[in-house]
Amino acid sequence: MRLGERGPVAALRGLLELTRPGNVVAAGVLTFTGSFVAGGFGAAPVPVAAAVLATAFATAAGNAVNDYFDREVDRVNRPDRPIPRGAVSARTGLGFSGLLFLGAVGAAVTLPLAAIAIAVVNLLALVAYTKLFKGLPGVGNVVVAYLTGSTFLFGGAAVGHVTDEAVVVLFALAALATLSREIVKDVEDVAGDRAEGLRTLPIVAGESTALRIGAVVLGVAVAASAVPYLTGVFGLAYVAIVLPADAVMLDAIRRSFADPGFAQRRLKRGMFLAAVAFIAGRAVGAVGVVS
Repeated sequence: MRLGERGPVAALRGLLELTRPGNVVAAGVLTFTGSFVAGGFGAAPVPVAAAVLATAFATAAGNAVNDYFDREVDRVNRPDRPIPRGAVSARTGLGFSGLLFLGAVGAAVTLPLAAIAIAVVNLLALVAYTKLFKGLPGVGNVVVAYLTGSTFLFGGAAVGHVTDEAVVVLFALAALATLSREIVKDVEDVAGDRAEGLRTLPIVAGESTALRIGAVVLGVAVAASAVPYLTGVFGLAYVAIVLPADAVMLDAIRRSFADPGFAQRRLKRGMFLAAVAFIAGRAVGAVGVVS
């Protein structure tokens, strides 16, 4: 699409792009994963569906409002996004995010109190992130890491098992891996962030130092991935998938020093592969119990 392109089709496409559909689907899958890891095949479908829908709406809303607040930075870092290129006005993007937030609230209020509490905390964290924390060294990264990991907690809470050990470990692994990825992504975005006057970790501490911190955090995440097997929660089916996931993430952080853009995309793939490992571990365990 050309910069400044106008028209209803361009506007609709722009609104869809504001939500980042790939991220919306991925977040919904993560919430479903949390529900399945917590409840197995016996999880009630209605609360699972409501949790997935609430997550999808909230993720779409968060992406849209983030693009609203980031519109000046994106003119440098992401000029192809809808607001910088003129497909959607900033005001329209903000209003659209409000409608999406309403959809998230409507789905979330049907869930158990623990899930509603997580949803409220996440909404406050998201607002605080966009208004206060994004430009602070490391703080914004931690908030995004929590929000990503909490999708698993939200899924577990939807089926009444938020404290399930596997769900808690999955939350920790996802949060730590996301924190590492967000640090790498900040290194990739240094030019635009510096132009906007943001004080991200690589700008304050230096890019090499930031990447080393990201590597240490990822090392902790990889170590955490061993917990479900060592404690007997999951068996060899889990190990067979989580080991390649760990390898992908470790290779990604190694490459981040040369190519942060490639590394942060590869870290995302490793995280999803790790989520598949948890699904496999729970599925095999559930089948074993039934047989």
